[in-house]
Amino acid sequence: MIKVGVVGYGYSARTFHVPIIKSMAMFELTAISSSNPRMVQEKLPDIKVFDTATELIVNANVDLIVITAPNSVHYPLAMECLENGIHVIVEKPMVTTSKEAKTLTEFAEKKKLTVSAFQNRRWDGDFLTVKRLISTKAIGDIRFFESHFDRFRPLVRKRWKEEPVPGAGIWFDLGSHLVDQTLCLFGLPEKITARCLKTRDNSKTVDYFHVQLHYPHHLEVVLHASSFSAGPNKRFHLEGTQGSFTKYGLDPQEQQLNEGLTPEDKNFGIEDRENFGTLFKEDGANLVETEVGCYQHYYSAIANAINNNTASPISGAQAINVIQILELAELSSRKGITVLFDSNYFPE
Repeated sequence: MIKVGVVGYGYSARTFHVPIIKSMAMFELTAISSSNPRMVQEKLPDIKVFDTATELIVNANVDLIVITAPNSVHYPLAMECLENGIHVIVEKPMVTTSKEAKTLTEFAEKKKLTVSAFQNRRWDGDFLTVKRLISTKAIGDIRFFESHFDRFRPLVRKRWKEEPVPGAGIWFDLGSHLVDQTLCLFGLPEKITARCLKTRDNSKTVDYFHVQLHYPHHLEVVLHASSFSAGPNKRFHLEGTQGSFTKYGLDPQEQQLNEGLTPEDKNFGIEDRENFGTLFKEDGANLVETEVGCYQHYYSAIANAINNNTASPISGAQAINVIQILELAELSSRKGITVLFDSNYFPE
C-alpha cells in the first residue's frame, strides 16, 4: 500500500487526484495540506490535515506526495519532497522553466525516486482514439493535425492562473496538454511559429494561442485555444492521404468526476454516441466510437514505478521537452519569428 499526501485542496485535487486515489486499492490517502482545513475535514474526516505543505512533507510519513499548488511553487515543493526521500507527482506543467525541470529530473534520478508530471490527458478517450487511427493508418499518412482547447471565458476572473506570475496563462495551463499529446504522437518538431496573446479586456496573462509545430515529411501541426469560443468546440481534426477525422467536444472524465463518478463506476470514461468523431473518406462518412478514457491508468503506472522501479508514465525528459516547447513558442510570439527547436534551450 502506497501512502499518499496531497498538497492543496483546490479544483485539481478535489476533482482529479483525491477521487482517483481513493478509488484505487494500491493507494491510501492519508494526508492533505490546505489553507482551508475545515473544508477538508468536512469532506474527508478521516484524513490528517496540515496547515502547510512543508509540515505535510516533513511529518506526514507518506511514500508519495501529489502537488496541486500554483505552478510558481511546483519546483521548490517538489525538490523538498525529493530531499525528504518522497516520490512526487506534480500537476502539469511540472515546473515553470525547462532549467528547473532538468534540475528536478536529475536530482530524482540521483535519489532513485519517481518524479512525474500529471499529464492526464494522454488518457483521454478521444486522444486514445486519435492514437489508434494514426497507428492503424485509418486515414493514411498524416499531413495535418489540429488540436484545440477552446472555451467561452470572455471575462477575466480573480485567480492565480490569471495573474502575471510564472507559469500562468492558458498557454502553460492548457497548452501543456496539447503539446504533450502532440509529442506523444509525432515526436519533437523542427521549428515553431507562435502567437500567444492577451485578447480579453484587462487580461494580464495569455488567453489565446495559435501555435504551429513544423515537422519534416509534409506534416504540419496546429495547437489552438481561444477564450471566446462559445461552441460547439472542435477538439481534433486530422487530414491524411486516405481521408480525414474530426472530433468535437471534450473527454467526459472531468465532468463525470465532478458529478461523483469514479473509475470504480462501470460507465466511467465512456463517451455518449452523440459526441463520437467522424471519419471521412472518398466513399462516405462514418462515426468512430470513442475509446474509453482511463485517467486511473496514470496512477497504476505510478504505483508500478514506485513498487517495481519501472519507468515513470511521464518521464522527466518528456516533461523537459514539453516546457521547452512552451518557452520557445513564447520566444517566437514575442519576437514575431519562426524558431528552431533546440533540446539544449534552457533559458534563465
